[in-house]
Amino acid sequence: MELLRQKVLDEGIVLGQGVLKVDSFLNHQMDPFLMREVGREFARLFAESGITKVLTIESSGIAPGIMAALELEVPLIFARKHKSLTLTEDIYVEKVYSFTKQVSNDITVSKKFIAPGERVLIVDDFLANGEAAFGLARIVEQAGASVAGIGIVIEKAFQPGSRLLKEAGYRVESLVRIASLEDGVIAFAEGGEEAAG
Repeated sequence: MELLRQKVLDEGIVLGQGVLKVDSFLNHQMDPFLMREVGREFARLFAESGITKVLTIESSGIAPGIMAALELEVPLIFARKHKSLTLTEDIYVEKVYSFTKQVSNDITVSKKFIAPGERVLIVDDFLANGEAAFGLARIVEQAGASVAGIGIVIEKAFQPGSRLLKEAGYRVESLVRIASLEDGVIAFAEGGEEAAG
């Protein structure tokens, strides 16, 4: 997705150790026009997949997730990372590890929001090792629903998440794939090949 790729080039900051900071447009301040295009692209990619719900994790997945849900004309569910007084029973719980934050969180989704037989599109901002996507997929499968696909805004192709998810049988569609972040330079991966940016 050229618009997103250009935004990563223009505003992404490499912090080292495989960390790309995109807080000016994705996970702190958000560019609503870019998020609208991201949502449209996910809807295009999964148009024939019979999606009934979109599922993400708070908080950075919410903007691309809601835009994808809007375009697909289905509800968005976000898994909560923080305990809530109103969400204590009849919930699915999975533990996920955050590569960027280097902490584990219990994520929760109310059982009433995912029904058996539903086809769920998982959307997230980043894919590194696949922990969040696998955690969300386990919740979908606990509910007796199926994962119709996994939509990722930015994939770190130099980490194993995409490969592991595909080996597990999931369809993964990443809008931008990063081949490396070495020496502060963002190099993109396209169709398995690297292109420096």
